[in-house]
Amino acid sequence: MALLEVNIQQAGYQMNKGTIANIDFSIGQGELIGMIGANGAGKSTTIKAILDELPFIEGEILRAEGSKLSYIPERPLYYQELTLWEHFEFVAAVEELEEEALRYAKDILRQFRLSAHLHEFPGNFSKGMQQKGMLALALFTKPDLLIIDEPFMGLDPSSTKLLLDLLEEERSKGKGILMCTHILDTAQRMCDSFIIIEKGRMKARGRLDEVLEQCGAPDGSLYSCLDLEDEEDEE
Repeated sequence: MALLEVNIQQAGYQMNKGTIANIDFSIGQGELIGMIGANGAGKSTTIKAILDELPFIEGEILRAEGSKLSYIPERPLYYQELTLWEHFEFVAAVEELEEEALRYAKDILRQFRLSAHLHEFPGNFSKGMQQKGMLALALFTKPDLLIIDEPFMGLDPSSTKLLLDLLEEERSKGKGILMCTHILDTAQRMCDSFIIIEKGRMKARGRLDEVLEQCGAPDGSLYSCLDLEDEEDEE
């Protein structure tokens, strides 16, 4: 069975009023899928549907029995009254993780060069530091499935490379990853397959050559699949 199977007939923020519809895909072990679309296309709503955070959904979202999911939001979220390390201790207590998990957390934080900031409040961090802290919080629980929304936002080049290396390492362990990103060149290099979302609908799905063919741009790139005119109108 896949780690995640998504079959959304329609879903949204009001009963019987679908913001997204006809979204159908699955994620297997060791698979990295890029979810691509312009601003307002429906990517975040799709993620909320997967996380069961929408009041209205018709369809099925199935996860492998016993699997653990971690979600990294686009905008870092922290408890104001907790230091960075207290966040890890809190999650470890809630998830009933063993001491080994906290040792792994310290290793990730060291790689992200956050060790000197363990006892500081994340609200005082730069955006890049906050993002790295969220990534570390998601990874140290050793999830089976990662959902990441704009993971490269705010990261400097060395941290971006470290994140890419960590994602490859997680894939090699059989983790499934769903990644939303506007950094299409990077996505095109590292993702196994793609989901193209446009105006709340799934426009294309499959390997790079398959989605380009479905988008009518067999000789193009992922940029060819986006309705950038709609994105500009929204902004």
